[in-house]
Amino acid sequence: MKNKTCLVTGANSGIGLETARGLARRGARVIMVCRDPGKGEAARRDIMATTGNGMVDLLIADLASLKSVRQLAEQVKTGYSQLHVLIHNAGLMSKQREVSADGFEMQFAVHHLAVFLLTDLLLDLLKKSAPARIINVSSMIHRLGKINFEDLQSARKFGAYRTYGQSKLAMILYTYALAARLRGTGVTVNALHPGAVATNIGMPAWLNPLLATPEQGARTTLYLATAPEVERVTGKYFVNCKEAASSRASNDRNLGARLWSVTEQLIAAAG
Repeated sequence: MKNKTCLVTGANSGIGLETARGLARRGARVIMVCRDPGKGEAARRDIMATTGNGMVDLLIADLASLKSVRQLAEQVKTGYSQLHVLIHNAGLMSKQREVSADGFEMQFAVHHLAVFLLTDLLLDLLKKSAPARIINVSSMIHRLGKINFEDLQSARKFGAYRTYGQSKLAMILYTYALAARLRGTGVTVNALHPGAVATNIGMPAWLNPLLATPEQGARTTLYLATAPEVERVTGKYFVNCKEAASSRASNDRNLGARLWSVTEQLIAAAG
């Protein structure tokens, strides 16, 4: 990964931290995107100390804010001449309905709208840097989700796993739709389930001894980011570093096309 520039969102803890560390260990220039400056800087120093790689940068952004996403994209485009790997790892699981600065349900905002907008704003840079890879960290819980266009923001009915699942299903639908649009550009896009991982979202602490470590959870992401054999693979869903079948709903191309159109409208309306 020498001479490769990689961006990882949600990089100060859990899977994101270990993904950034793994890329740094392989010699890449790593752009960490974090919300909290203090935690981000502590993680950056930790990565540099444990890998010996000084090419680890920190950018601060709140991915729940579309304005912040736009500012992040501008920082990347003005600060870097190349971007070879874009990893959408940032995530959260809400037990109660929360609303973003733009009025969107928080998980939908971070897992789908931010992913859609940041990718769109960085596509030219990725294409210029091709071969390049986009990696979307989804979840097997996408199988519990349903895209409800009458209540995309879960204002009428909120369920922790149902709403989380909808946002992760949206991420996979977007992955497949984007892959079709990017064919022939040298930019690939794939989604993955990292496994049941002991991180700071989603799982009760007493389950941690039964769960995979964040380092183990980062393996599939790192595989998709670095493995030569998947350089040309696109529009797929991976589990345990292998292609796997995602839900029937995630493979509905008409659903994906409608979601794409609605997403563009939502982002445009938010300004």
